[in-house]
Amino acid sequence: MDTKEKNRHVDYDRPACPVEATLELIGGKWKGIILYYLLNGRLRFSELKRTIGCVTQRMLTKQLRELESSGLVSRTVYAEVPPRVEYELTKEGESLKPVINALKKWGESHALKLLEQRQTSEDETR
Repeated sequence: MDTKEKNRHVDYDRPACPVEATLELIGGKWKGIILYYLLNGRLRFSELKRTIGCVTQRMLTKQLRELESSGLVSRTVYAEVPPRVEYELTKEGESLKPVINALKKWGESHALKLLEQRQTSEDETR
């Protein structure tokens, strides 16, 4: 199974392209959440799945493989029965800590309110 998706962009020379490049690496419904929970340290696959909650095993595996392929997460498999697999942030992944914390802070201050407003607006148009 090839987990390498085609890059959305082939040219990163425009002024906003560092933002695009970053979002290409950490964008998606589950990657930010995975990175957030791994900020506290190494987690087994089952712990991560349980902590996140509503993600499917298949999707979690896919997102973890993409993060691993990007060099943000490392995967360690232990030769035990049953096998134990743990994930943790790489040094590059750790460098995202201020970004993830800023997203969390912005979400607490703005995102929840904006999502509520959007839902109210959608309810009114029905």
